[in-house]
Parts: sequence; structure tokens; C-alpha cells
Amino acid sequence: MPATPAWPPRSAPRLFVASLLAKGAEVRIEGTQAHYLATVMRAQAGSAVVLCDDRTGEWAARVVEAGRRGVTLAVAERLRPREAVPDLWLCPALLKKDRFDLVLEKATELGVAAIRPALTRRAVATKLNPERARAIVTEAAEQCARTALPALAEPVPLERLLRDWPGERTLFFADEMGGTAAVSAFAGQTKAALLIGPEGGFDDAERAAIRAVASARPISLGPRILRGETAAVAATALWMAAAGDWGTVP
Repeated sequence: MPATPAWPPRSAPRLFVASLLAKGAEVRIEGTQAHYLATVMRAQAGSAVVLCDDRTGEWAARVVEAGRRGVTLAVAERLRPREAVPDLWLCPALLKKDRFDLVLEKATELGVAAIRPALTRRAVATKLNPERARAIVTEAAEQCARTALPALAEPVPLERLLRDWPGERTLFFADEMGGTAAVSAFAGQTKAALLIGPEGGFDDAERAAIRAVASARPISLGPRILRGETAAVAATALWMAAAGDWGTVP
């Protein structure tokens, strides 16, 4: 007798929705998400879709109706609760659009709890489109099967970020002038943040202001000077390996 196919299939599209999900609930999707399901994925009545709401977890749903103006889904069952996210904030200096897009995407894939961009003196970029940034983060979470979205903050001047810094959270900052090897510094940490500088690095005044924060710890990311986006991704990966959830078996 042939095995019963798994449901929902692994190929089922995944979407984050604003609605609070529950068994038996009906969800109406419109706009770009509806276009993606109906036109790109060619979903039709009975098709499986995996939904997440960033609160209750991941749910299996079936398409009730798919049309040009929207898609209606019926929520069938919860597949898993919202994941426990490692308590890591990534605080990257704002970079040029395409490079910062990469930081947003990869930080989400790697599992950070929050992304809090900083405006620094040597940064080329000064603005971030919040809707575009949220779309990038959401799509990355959907593609890597996260059930929790990272909190995405508005960019703030570095001075304000440091002024309001919570003292109980260790602030690791990538200092091109030297510091403790990152992999050693991260061991045993449970509540931390990574501060990454812009293309030209932190200037002397910024570096002094960072070091004045009681919980700040300078770290080294190796013998080479890394680009801002490379440093952000590399530091996050090191933290997840040393203190995050990379040791967790799914």
C-alpha cells in the first residue's frame, strides 16, 4: 500500500499574515500576497498553504477560493508554536540600499530577535524605507521557515542608541582597532547585541562614546577589514554558533 503523502506538503507556500490564527478561522488575503498565491503558485481550491502570524506559530490552511482580487483560506491545524528566538539584537550602521537589504535578509535567516539600525557619521545612507525593509524581512522569514519575525526598529542616531542603552544587555561592537576574539567573547552569552559600523568604520568620537557605555565590549572579527554587510553577517553567524540556537535539533 503506498504511503499517504505528508500534509501539508513541504512544497506548500508559506506566508505571514496580520490576522490572529486559530483552528477553523477564515483568512482573506489580498494584494501582492494574493497575486503570489493565485498567479505565481497557481493555488486553487483545496491547495495547501502554511500560515504564520508572528504570535501563535505556524498553521496549515487550505484554499477555499482563489481569484484575481483575493484568496480565502480556512485554517485547519497548528503545526508548531512560535519559535523561541535567541535574545540577540543586531545594530548595524545604515548602509547603501542593496548592501543593507542583504543585512536585513541574512540577519533574519540567521535568527536575530531584533534589528535596530544606527545612523553614524561615516554612513553614506541616511534613510530606510520601512515598508520595503519589512517586506524584505518577512520574505526572508517565509523562505527560511521562521515562525517569528525580528522586531525592526526605525534608524536612530548612534548617540541616541547609546544614550538609551539598557545596561543589562552586553553591547559587542566590532572594533577595527582591536578587541577580544569574537568567538571567545560570545561564549556563554544569553542577552546581547552586535553593533557594526558603516563602510568607513566608526570615527574616533563614536568609538570613544561606544567604549563609554558600561556594558560595551570591543570584539575582533579577524585579521582582515570587512565590509559593513560582511561584518554584520559574519558576527551574527559567530554568535549563533557560540551562544545562539545553532546547537538546537529541529
